[in-house]
Amino acid sequence: MGARPVRDAVRPGQLPSVDRLLRLEPVAALAAGEGHTLVLDAARSHLEALRAAALAGRLAPATLEPAALGAAIAARVAAASRPRLRALFNLTGTVLHTNFGRAPLPEAAVAAVLTAMRSPVNLEFDLDTGRRGERDRAAARALAELTGAEAATVVNNNAAALVLVLHALAARREVVVSRGELIEIGGSFRLPDIMRAAGARLVEVGTTNRTHLADYQQAIGPRTALLLRVHPSNYVIRGFTAEVATAEVAALARERGVPFAVDLGSGALVDLRRYGLPAEPVVGDVVAAGADLVTFSGDKLLGGPQAGLIVGRRALVARLDRDPLKRALRVGKLTIAALEAVLALYRAPERLPERLTTLALLTRPRAAIWEQATRLAPAVAAVLGCGYLVTPEPLESQIGSGAQPGATLPSAGLAVRRAAGARPAGIEPLNGSLRALERPVIGRVADDALWLDLRCLAADDEAALLAELGRRHA
Repeated sequence: MGARPVRDAVRPGQLPSVDRLLRLEPVAALAAGEGHTLVLDAARSHLEALRAAALAGRLAPATLEPAALGAAIAARVAAASRPRLRALFNLTGTVLHTNFGRAPLPEAAVAAVLTAMRSPVNLEFDLDTGRRGERDRAAARALAELTGAEAATVVNNNAAALVLVLHALAARREVVVSRGELIEIGGSFRLPDIMRAAGARLVEVGTTNRTHLADYQQAIGPRTALLLRVHPSNYVIRGFTAEVATAEVAALARERGVPFAVDLGSGALVDLRRYGLPAEPVVGDVVAAGADLVTFSGDKLLGGPQAGLIVGRRALVARLDRDPLKRALRVGKLTIAALEAVLALYRAPERLPERLTTLALLTRPRAAIWEQATRLAPAVAAVLGCGYLVTPEPLESQIGSGAQPGATLPSAGLAVRRAAGARPAGIEPLNGSLRALERPVIGRVADDALWLDLRCLAADDEAALLAELGRRHA
């Protein structure tokens, strides 16, 4: 049922004109501060809303008071001016959350980006020769050094890296891939689609769960341009399985004179086991095993900005750099600045857990997170009110972005449940109100509770979280 008519409701003919609205003192003051065009648009939109309410007989006279009109137009201006991208509290338990931008950058990268934003930089200028230079030259050198590859190049994401490899090396020719590696990544973006976009023809070998070296051997023919392996980072096949070791595929590729590329997805630059984390393929190990090219992401386990990184043989990387797609897929100065700063941190791997934000979050011990949860539980309960019970609980986090999909990280957090006899209808309204905050608080709902995993909550952000929760009813 619609809203009931208002007594003495304002009729459409009693509404002020746009010009009159703009002359009202609070609206005129708003235009002086925010700009005439923005306030004019807001005034017109508000007037349309008032007219609709008046036609329905639901517009109260108090709505046309100057203060009320000014406040309503100011609210519209604020909503129109609010950036779509906003900082939020990631309490989901997924560290590298694709929907939240994956890896948070370390302070060294943030400082480098600020410098590149504020000042001219030698992006494509060689300071030694005074001539034009390559924009990703320093990052490429660092990648080659850190992985043991001969050369490297950088594009805007890992899907672009794979497209470039396929277009430059296999356009109108065949690419051999195990059927068990025909992955689909976020947004229904599938490997066969990438193949078609690059102009390459897919040749599937093996079965979903078992592929043997003989499958690759039998598939190689005069039209074969590339052998490709894709790390199935977002799923796990267990049981009766078989796959060919990277070194064996590499040896076969060399024997047949066919390039061999490996798409690692997350792409760890160091052995994560040294930090107590689940094992992930290390880029340098894949290069050492004989892969001619390796592609991986910059914003996942590497802990840097979104980028597609390609390392491998110098001659093949040179072909990629000469391909016309390389320019279309290149990265800007902000990405270059952040990437160089992050790669520099890897020169001291023993200091990474304290310097690289992603690794610091992944390696937080459960004991420290549990202490934080027990300390915050009463404070969060106080700001949410008597309608909810808040308790510290042991939880399991995950790395995210396809890294080790079957592995979890021992964590802790808060469980928010409806108090017995409380008025709130359930947890979902609370969850919605937390998403609507100026700095949204994002957890996950399960088993009639809102779970707030604290792995990604820095101690310095605790006060800000409590303040934001306190504004829920403001």
